Amino acid sequence: MLKSPNSIPKSKYWLLIGFVLFVHGVLAYRFFQVQIVYFDLYSQRAESNRIRATSIPAPRGLIVDRNGEIIVGNYPTYILYGIGSEITNMAHNYEVISNSTGIDTAILKMNYKNYYRNRFIPTRIAKDLTINQLSRIEENKNKLSGIIYKQFPERIYNNKINASHVLGYVKEIDQKAMQRMGATVNYEYGDLVGWSGIENSYESTLRGEKGVSYYQVDAFGREAGKIERQENILPYPGNNISTTLDVSLQQLLEKELNGKRGVGIVSRPETGEILAYVSAPDYKPDLFTGLISNSDWQSVIADTNRPLLDRVANGTYPPGSIFKMLVAIALLEKNLITTQTEVFCTGSYEFYDRAFGCWNENGHGKVNLEQAIVQSCDVYFYQTIQKIKLDELAQVAKQFGIGLITHIDLPTEMKGLMPTRQFMNKLHGRWGWSKGALLNMAIGQGEILVTPLQMVRYINMLATKGKTRTLHIVKEKGDEIPEPIVSNRSWELMHKYMGKVVSAPKGTGRRSNPKIPGLKIYGKTGTAENSHGEPHAWYIAYGELNGEIISVVIMVENGGHGGEVATPYARKVFKLYFGSDRATLAKI
Repeated sequence: MLKSPNSIPKSKYWLLIGFVLFVHGVLAYRFFQVQIVYFDLYSQRAESNRIRATSIPAPRGLIVDRNGEIIVGNYPTYILYGIGSEITNMAHNYEVISNSTGIDTAILKMNYKNYYRNRFIPTRIAKDLTINQLSRIEENKNKLSGIIYKQFPERIYNNKINASHVLGYVKEIDQKAMQRMGATVNYEYGDLVGWSGIENSYESTLRGEKGVSYYQVDAFGREAGKIERQENILPYPGNNISTTLDVSLQQLLEKELNGKRGVGIVSRPETGEILAYVSAPDYKPDLFTGLISNSDWQSVIADTNRPLLDRVANGTYPPGSIFKMLVAIALLEKNLITTQTEVFCTGSYEFYDRAFGCWNENGHGKVNLEQAIVQSCDVYFYQTIQKIKLDELAQVAKQFGIGLITHIDLPTEMKGLMPTRQFMNKLHGRWGWSKGALLNMAIGQGEILVTPLQMVRYINMLATKGKTRTLHIVKEKGDEIPEPIVSNRSWELMHKYMGKVVSAPKGTGRRSNPKIPGLKIYGKTGTAENSHGEPHAWYIAYGELNGEIISVVIMVENGGHGGEVATPYARKVFKLYFGSDRATLAKI
């Protein structure tokens, strides 16, 4: 038998054998790495392909009033999500979901775009799905890829009140919200975050901690059952918050101010607690939950009455005659006037070539300090204010918090304005203003601007002789406020005069008295002129019965005279709080 001679050199033979051994060595080494060295890493990756971990939202804490009545709670709703890495045909998904739920595909696409973060994180597609809609989606589950849904705790509100400006609202985090909040925050797209009011100020308290649920999925990303030996991590609800609000008082003022522009605030002067906080007009607090249509949103922001504006903390107004007690205190403390100082009011006051009118065109005749406050005579203050310098008046006003924020536990508030000489020089020029500007300030007009919240602090100082505390809405003791440097005699005089504003036959605040035995009311009306129509009607007051005190601040934009318009609201507050029928609002 013929044999072909082996012509391969022996060196090549060994080279081939070495190559084969090297390849097998590399494969063996790689197998060792995968199976032994990196077993945990690759087993986790393999598990992640069949196990889906989804976060479980934590219910936010409840918000209750001072009596334990729930103001803001939670209710379950359902949200549909898409996982980009598991979706094979998004257009087909949109069509199936739209046919199942009745939601327009344009809305589905817009939601997916707004909440998309990356292809591995669930992205919200639709919210507030009904059981009927979910049932139809389940029927078409085999036609969908990468689509899941889960329960979500939505905010629900007490139907007795709105309290929208003080409670605030929560917002779902999308791309714009995430950019505004910054990249360091520990939130995911679709999470709820407090965006205003108490919801914002106490976000860390209300938020809670999310949980995790685990499911086995098939190659198409569809759920195929639960995982054995893998327990879900339950969410931890946020902490509840007890507020100082009183639902019955809040309900009363919201009802009375309905259809008007203005504010109504009730407080406890000794503690700084806010019992009612109404900015009118307001809006339904559930406006920002669920899906709001573009037309509904446009109708809100286009409303000329500006329902989204919190007039209590962020509205600024001239205070009018309610500022007169501060002026009187400043003049008394500097010994520039006495209780016997008299002025003759003819209905107007000539200052150089300008006439400054009194609200009573017929004049009040001869008046002293008591009569000037009780009857709110402007001419008295036109004349006496000339005894003091602007900066001296501003210094006293600052002690009462005029031009300063109150530090209430809300996200934002305006600080208003108390002019000084430096401010006036900057605004008008050194020779662009005269002492005539001080005459306007004497009656709370001119450049002076205050927030209703500042007027709550102001009346609380008057009620407690300066021993009040920081305004607050959550049940924690307010901080002490530096007391104004005011003698006890001046405090007592203001109490006496404000009492006669309500009790005297010619007192401008007599309509605020509900005539409850033992109840003493002390108040001051104000009619603040403005350049945008009718004057604003002011009334600030406090009532005392058996050692218990509450204060009330009412302001109605373009309402007219405070003694006619604002005082009846205060009377109803006092009647509800101190009266025998406090248990039911229907009797008021």
